Amino acid sequence: MNTQANSIEIEVQAQEQGQLDAGFLFASFKNTGDSQALVNGVTLPPGEAKGYPFVGKAYQAISYNSQDSTLRILYIL
Repeated sequence: MNTQANSIEIEVQAQEQGQLDAGFLFASFKNTGDSQALVNGVTLPPGEAKGYPFVGKAYQAISYNSQDSTLRILYIL
C-alpha cells in the first residue's frame, strides 16, 4: 500500500492569527519571535515549541495567534 503525506511549512508573521484545519496528522509550532504567542489557547513563550505528534489519527482544528511575535509552523496533512 502506498501512502503519501504532503509536508507544508508556513511562517506566520507578527499579529496574525489563524488555524490549522481539522485533518492534519502532525504539527509543530515554534515561537521564533520576542513575545508570547498563543497555540490552542496555551501561551507559548519566546524560543519554545509545542508539538502535536503523529498518533495514528487526524487531529481536530488547532487555533493560533502570534500576538506581536513570529510562529514557525510545520504540519503534515
